[in-house]
Amino acid sequence: MMKQFNSSFIRLRESDGQLSIGERIDRERICKHILHCLIAFDVVSFAKEQFKLVHVEVEVKDINDNSPKFPRKESSLEISENTAVGTRIPLDFAVDEDVGSNYIQSYQISVNSHFSIDVLSRADGVKYAELVLMKELDRETQASYALELVAMDGGNPPRTGTTRINVKVKDYNDNSPVFDRASFSVDLTEDAPVGFLLLDLNAEDPDEGMNGEVVYGFGHQVPADIRQLFRVDRKTGRLTLESQIDFESKTTYEFDVQATDLGPNPSPAICKIVVQVQDVNDNAPEISITPMTSITAGIAYITETAARESFVALVSTSDRDSGANGQVHCTLYGHDHFRLQQAYEDSFMIVSTMPLDREKIPEYNLTVVAEDLGSPPFRTITQYTIRLTDENDNAPVFSKRVYEVSVVENNAPGAYITTVVARDMDMGSNGKVSYKLADTYFMGSPISTFVSLDPASGSLYALRSFNYEVVKQLELRVTASDGGSPPLTGSSNVYIRVVDQNDNAPVIIQPPLNNGSAEVLLPRDAPTGYVITRVDARDADEGVNAELSYGLATGEPSMFSVNKRTGEIYLNQVLSHDVDETLSVTVTVSDNGRPALTSTATLHFLIIAGSPPSDRTVYQAGSVDDVHAQWDLSVVIIVVLAGSCTLLLLAIILIATTCNRRKRDKSGDDSDSYGEKGTLERGRNHVADNPLLPLHAAGGEAGFEGHSYSSQPGGFTSAHPGGIDMCSASDDGSEVPCVYDSDTNSKPRRSKHEGYSTLPGYGNGKEVVRPITIWKGNSYTTISARDPAFSGKDSGKGDSDFNDSDSDVSGDTGLKKDGAVVPPMGGQNALWACTSECKVLGHSDRCWSPSAVRAHAAPSPAPTLSSFSSHPKTASLPRDPNRRDNFYPAQIPKTVGLQSVYEKVLHKEYDYVLVTPPVRVQEISDISDITIPVYTPTLTHCPIEEV
Repeated sequence: MMKQFNSSFIRLRESDGQLSIGERIDRERICKHILHCLIAFDVVSFAKEQFKLVHVEVEVKDINDNSPKFPRKESSLEISENTAVGTRIPLDFAVDEDVGSNYIQSYQISVNSHFSIDVLSRADGVKYAELVLMKELDRETQASYALELVAMDGGNPPRTGTTRINVKVKDYNDNSPVFDRASFSVDLTEDAPVGFLLLDLNAEDPDEGMNGEVVYGFGHQVPADIRQLFRVDRKTGRLTLESQIDFESKTTYEFDVQATDLGPNPSPAICKIVVQVQDVNDNAPEISITPMTSITAGIAYITETAARESFVALVSTSDRDSGANGQVHCTLYGHDHFRLQQAYEDSFMIVSTMPLDREKIPEYNLTVVAEDLGSPPFRTITQYTIRLTDENDNAPVFSKRVYEVSVVENNAPGAYITTVVARDMDMGSNGKVSYKLADTYFMGSPISTFVSLDPASGSLYALRSFNYEVVKQLELRVTASDGGSPPLTGSSNVYIRVVDQNDNAPVIIQPPLNNGSAEVLLPRDAPTGYVITRVDARDADEGVNAELSYGLATGEPSMFSVNKRTGEIYLNQVLSHDVDETLSVTVTVSDNGRPALTSTATLHFLIIAGSPPSDRTVYQAGSVDDVHAQWDLSVVIIVVLAGSCTLLLLAIILIATTCNRRKRDKSGDDSDSYGEKGTLERGRNHVADNPLLPLHAAGGEAGFEGHSYSSQPGGFTSAHPGGIDMCSASDDGSEVPCVYDSDTNSKPRRSKHEGYSTLPGYGNGKEVVRPITIWKGNSYTTISARDPAFSGKDSGKGDSDFNDSDSDVSGDTGLKKDGAVVPPMGGQNALWACTSECKVLGHSDRCWSPSAVRAHAAPSPAPTLSSFSSHPKTASLPRDPNRRDNFYPAQIPKTVGLQSVYEKVLHKEYDYVLVTPPVRVQEISDISDITIPVYTPTLTHCPIEEV
């Protein structure tokens, strides 16, 4: 039974479909004032997974079990004695809860001489009685009457109800009020607001004064519920709505309004009012969902194996409105696996549209929407859940179809091997997986004697210690079963590979041993390289554990040798022993396992007379295979990794050194280790102590002596082909280049060079100008105090460039052509003075060096003294503009390297190179532009041996 409303009245026996009464049915309680009382419900019948929905309506017939009742047991009426014959006076009407023929059918009044009753019917079919005056009254004759009114229904037997009416005769008022109409019918919508005007009643009384003043009110018989809904204004007679009405509660209201004058003994006038309530769409549809199977409220359950078009739940809708406002359209949203199928009128069935699968969608959240056809329509939305119950429709599935595992031989019994895992998508007992070994045999024994399987976790354990030499691989099959009924199973193959260990020592099988030794015959005339015998061994292990190598443990290594691979033992030299003499050696056979296992055998070589057989093998020199070193693969890998790491470390050191050197080169140009004032003072007073300014040896002069350049084209020439000879001029005995005179006898010059001037304008009778030595960067620079055009200011760019104030070659100084600088001095002879610091740090502002010209540069005319004096004091060496940063060929730490350089400089280690135009000058591409003052040093001459 798909229960809906009044579910306890009817019972259904599910075995045969018999309907019975569940409890006493009171028709008046469930169907008040309704002619046809129905109890409706639905029954679903099943047969072989097919269902049929049956709609059942049980009509409850009325019996005459209720008597008519008057609202009052006793009532009073006042009637004027001049009331006209035929006047009708409304009486209380009786109420009977029964319907149809069992309802009130007639009224009777007790026997009297003046009054009778007339039975009438209202618009809703209710019968009522009116008291009719049949004879004129005379108050003086009889002032009151006692009447009994009886209401009788049509039952069998009939039932009655009685009320007492006391009629009091009053003195009359000649005229009574008169309404315009005796009755009115009004249509009123149920959503009319409170205070709404229904009628404006009007009654007139022709009397004057108080007898003609009319007041309005409800008749005495109007019940209290109507008085609560409607209101009559006492003075104006306006009928208005007192409270909200509801069409669904009652559709028709009928009552009397009376008009009474204020005179003595008034006779009221009666006007009948009928109010018809009009329906509006003010009620939303109601939804009731009854599931086929329900465990939790609001949730329907259906098995996931349900067939297509399976019944899930019954959806019943209702709307209290009438007409189109009460017609309901129902729609299902949420998933296309379910749809609504109309059963009858306002009932629908939720059925499945396709096969279901709980493992994919375990639960459906559906939305039922009911909408009436009113304007505007009302809509009701209800959420409903359909939950699938699990069926055992999924077998366990292993994570792998084949498991391949390894176990090392000689394992301990009970050792863990692996775990197989199977998953079942079902839930509960249907998804609980248990494992079992298939009944198979291995080597004549059940597989369960080799391994054990935990039925709950699927873990495999070894029951015995495996021996690789006996069992190399174990094959077994694992079955997984779920807890369903019937259970479903899945299987997987497990291959257990036994991993070999080095547990077998080599066994020597040739030559046959007796107590670990063997005797071998050795011909005395056997030549060198003669193979005496071959030791053959076997190892039960495999792989590297079975790779054998042979060796000699004891014996004379100069006499015998053994091939490490083949085990052949041969002579290293001709025998000198006597016949029947015995020579013994101990042979070792080792495998390549870790740790290696070794077997030994003692061979006794018995020397016999005669020559060896001709078919025996004789080793030739250089053909022995074991001469070549046998490298272990692990050693090779270690060597390769070590080499790679070493190269990587060297690359890191090289990169770090290069970056540090460049950083130091950039920061070195801005460093200033001496104050300007102290430097100038030291240059002025201690020129002799300056390691970068060599002093004149002759005369002990502290200043420079100016000389003009010689005009001879030869200038300085070297008497030696190499142009340079090495002399020991430093304190530590290191060799430095010496400068020779250009005369033919090639003797060292010991006087000052004529025609070589360090500062222009210092000689030839000109005024002596005091030279000033300043510290520029990390080197000294000598300038003229009187030369206003000479500047000792650094450009601040580090190494000197062509745009520095101290390296300007513009104007008459010279021209730059194709990267080479043509010096203004004629270019025939030039002196390149290198200090040890310059050799280490490279040529820059820190070093002192005259310019050197390229070998292919065109010579210029020899300058005069005047032209020389007008030239600036500096010149530039050619430089490579693309190698701005590569100034220094070597990098040394400041704290150590530079200190040693300065120590050598303090010991006056200078190199002077005489450069002549005929000799090809090596191009210096790595030296940047430098600026130096030209000076005349006192040269240290070295004695030259005659060649």
